[in-house]
Amino acid sequence: MGLDEDALEYHRIDPPGKLEISTTKPTNTQRDLSLAYSPGVAAPCMEIHEDETDAYTYTAKGNLVGVVSNGSAVLGLGDIGAQAGKPVMEGKGVLFKRFADIDVFDVELDEADPEEIITAVKMMEPTFGGINLEDIKAPECFTIEERLREEMDIPVFHDDQHGTAIISGAALLNAVDIAGKDLADIEIVFSGAGASALASARFYVSLGARKENITMCDSSGIITEARAEAGDVNEYKREFARDVPEGDLADAMAGADVFVGLSIGGIVSQEMVRSMADDPIVFAMANPDPEITYEDAKEAREDTVIMATGRSDYPNQVNNVLGFPFIFRGALDVRASEINEAMKVAAARALADLARQDVPDAVVKAYGDDPIQFGPGYIIPKPVDPRVLFQVAPAVARAAVESGAARVDIDIEDYEEELEARLGKSREMMRVVLNKAKSEPKRVALAEGDDEKMIRAAYQLQEQGIAEPVLIGEENEIKRTAANLGLEFQPEVADPTAGAYEEYAERLYELRQRKGITRSEAGELVARDTNYFGSVMVERGDADALLTGLTHHYPSALRPPLQVIGTAPDVDYAAGVYMLTFKNQVIFVADATVNQQPDEDVLTEVTKQTGKLARRFNVEPRAALLSYSNFGSVNNEATRKPRAAAKALQADPEVDFPVDGEMQADTAVVEEILNGTYEFSELEEPANVLVFPNLESGNIGYKLLQRLGGAEAIGPMLVGMDKPVHVLQRGDEVKDIVNLAGVAVVDAQQE
Repeated sequence: MGLDEDALEYHRIDPPGKLEISTTKPTNTQRDLSLAYSPGVAAPCMEIHEDETDAYTYTAKGNLVGVVSNGSAVLGLGDIGAQAGKPVMEGKGVLFKRFADIDVFDVELDEADPEEIITAVKMMEPTFGGINLEDIKAPECFTIEERLREEMDIPVFHDDQHGTAIISGAALLNAVDIAGKDLADIEIVFSGAGASALASARFYVSLGARKENITMCDSSGIITEARAEAGDVNEYKREFARDVPEGDLADAMAGADVFVGLSIGGIVSQEMVRSMADDPIVFAMANPDPEITYEDAKEAREDTVIMATGRSDYPNQVNNVLGFPFIFRGALDVRASEINEAMKVAAARALADLARQDVPDAVVKAYGDDPIQFGPGYIIPKPVDPRVLFQVAPAVARAAVESGAARVDIDIEDYEEELEARLGKSREMMRVVLNKAKSEPKRVALAEGDDEKMIRAAYQLQEQGIAEPVLIGEENEIKRTAANLGLEFQPEVADPTAGAYEEYAERLYELRQRKGITRSEAGELVARDTNYFGSVMVERGDADALLTGLTHHYPSALRPPLQVIGTAPDVDYAAGVYMLTFKNQVIFVADATVNQQPDEDVLTEVTKQTGKLARRFNVEPRAALLSYSNFGSVNNEATRKPRAAAKALQADPEVDFPVDGEMQADTAVVEEILNGTYEFSELEEPANVLVFPNLESGNIGYKLLQRLGGAEAIGPMLVGMDKPVHVLQRGDEVKDIVNLAGVAVVDAQQE
């Protein structure tokens, strides 16, 4: 099937459309329903009656946006009417929810009269925390937005105007910098004089461009003062009329530094691009076909052409989804009365700054694994980059507070953590650990230091103050790779081939001389195997923790630290633990990587160490030793091991958290089974530490929970070692390395 057929099927599948309403509170019992509706609902009603601002406390108003349209200017489809525009408005709601966790009601008004639309939207103010106007044709859209902003006390934002302006403005800031030009001096030409073009021109002035350097063209040519005086242009276009000779778009583009296309496809030729100033900036944003194709614009010149379009199949896509979800997120969270110019400028500058930062692996993979690095081919972030939320929303919130638009103040650091939590429990949990790490950073040795991901992780660890990374590898190669990646930092490098590390070889020989290693072999291992080098570095105290495994199989990466560092004095067994995060729940799963057939002593030790790990994440452990039986319902060797381990743990005075077993997995995590059928259990609440009876079941269990249960997995985290060591999974992303380094730092803080 083609795209149209696929889209029709996508929207047609039951339930039709793309949005639904779901509840956020329990509705399982009669009491739940009496709290949600009658008679309990009367209490919040009366509180709001006394103080209307309590609507933000007792209702969803503060996270609800109305997407309002009359369907008069839909996408590239034109005036197709309110009903036909509904799929687009639902789609807008999907983007709000997906990228910023904002709920949406789409409201389609079958009305052309601006006064009637204004009246209708104003009447809905008690419902919404903000209004996103969408797909309303010019010039009516200007009147509607201006009046609603003046007359309503919640944010009103016309995305067709300001969304494009903000995103392209961010791109312009970076493009001008790359081209070595000054925003105040550049000549800018617009093709198109509709809502988005006029808003973009005004916004560029807010960013620092000069109004007298902007030339705007409509379908009749350059908008001149002569045309304005003759009544040939409306009041909105008249704002950008210039005292220049009349002419067409080609005349306007001659010598221009920047072309901004918000008109129709195919109207710019290569010759017109060649007529522009040195290193021109070409934003051809008509959709679906740009004013000039990416290939034609690049081929037109020998020098650098910085090109952006509205298409996802070309670099530098100007996509409004980079703006509106995050702008509204910041505005809603400070209960802003409006989205003002300061907030828009803050959003653009935050986006521009983000494009200069190292790009996460997940974003690179989403775009075909080709390198993404700040430069002519990457001047604005990609729409799927999760960091946009953490950059733009706080910038907008801060600007709202500073400009006086906010009605509540916020602590920006706390706010950023709240935003992390909106994107998933795993981010919230990791933020706890990373904040602890930042309070007292430790030296973390990265064994595969010449790997690109390790270098990028080291940059982030140092930049964010999480750790003091030490890259192990060939120093010149590491520094060359860092420079090629555009990372402006001087990493600390431990080069086994260049430094005086005879003491490392001697220490390895001392530790392993009666375990089959000669003095010369110890020297070769230290010089050639960064896992052994890093293990000795940590064992000697020259580093506080070790990360390895990115390019090695797990067993081969684990062997050197086990041989050199070993387990803690009071611990006989190491174990691999995954933290699995669900929407409102966290579970630690052990052992998933180390012990194949543990006996009761191993299970006991694994449970203790996993409980300690849970507390590093501020989770109070409740442990269940799993089996296929419940509390003696089956009695054989397999079920006796977890049963005996549970009894040993319950009798151990050092174990200060509840433990029970053996039990089935659903017994451990379902409160009704645990407290209903087995009310004698030591666990009063469902378990959050699940200890599997063997490696096979543990590995199978965590992967099923991850893939079918929708859990996010962090780990494996190695517990039980004498000093902090964590073994990555082959192919882990940079964020995984940073996360495990954070865990290693917290481990080291407790040493």
